[in-house]
Amino acid sequence: MSVRTEKISELIKKEISIIFLQKINDPALGMLTITDVKVTPDVKIAKIYISVFNKEKRADTLSKIESINGYIRSELAHRIKLRFVPELKFFIDETLDYVEKIESLIKKTHEND
Repeated sequence: MSVRTEKISELIKKEISIIFLQKINDPALGMLTITDVKVTPDVKIAKIYISVFNKEKRADTLSKIESINGYIRSELAHRIKLRFVPELKFFIDETLDYVEKIESLIKKTHEND
């Protein structure tokens, strides 16, 4: 990843976090965090990874975010100065689930010792 795309990724992450905090006040979304943003080298697509606190509501939260994707993108366009605002694609970040699973496996192996 180039320095330019890294900076754009960080900027998008910061601005989308602010949009969720200040503009989107939907309690149905629950507690969510923007964990990572990856921008393609041509800056046409931004993959946004979110972590949702309530595991049972992940799919529902993702579909609600997809339904307001256009609004999020237009808000982002007002906040950042790029020739082209990338298409936003949201994904659930399952890194924390993976970490929890590894930790539980490590605990089980230590219990057996």
